[in-house]
Amino acid sequence: MDLDERQQVEQQCIRLINLYANLNDAQDWEAVAQLYTEDAHFQRPSGGDPVIGREAILESFLARPPRTQRHVIANTVVDAEGPATARAFSAILLFHGDAAKDGELPAMAPNSPLVGWYRDLIVLTPEGWRFQQRIGGLDFRP
Repeated sequence: MDLDERQQVEQQCIRLINLYANLNDAQDWEAVAQLYTEDAHFQRPSGGDPVIGREAILESFLARPPRTQRHVIANTVVDAEGPATARAFSAILLFHGDAAKDGELPAMAPNSPLVGWYRDLIVLTPEGWRFQQRIGGLDFRP
């Protein structure tokens, strides 16, 4: 890969990571699930069992109670391994609280913000760049 190709891959992967955060905060679970491959592997930064497959990932998001949230993604570094594969690391801050009611700002949860990270394996599919593996972790106890 030449420098231009590498930079294109990296930019497209950074866009995917940021789009994921925005769609997640909007709680557009269908669109979030579409950012994964059919056989993707996902593990939340807060822990729990790994979730395997796009449909199971969608179900795991739909099962969560509504809340107000804002992900802040920083320090993202993408390493293009080839024209169709990349790995990425991102630091995350998650601010969250109860679901907003009647246009009022919700109170932040006592354990907010959470500080953590994502390690991603991103692949180019016929649908575009998608998460093949998205593993998260926390840097501090909630």
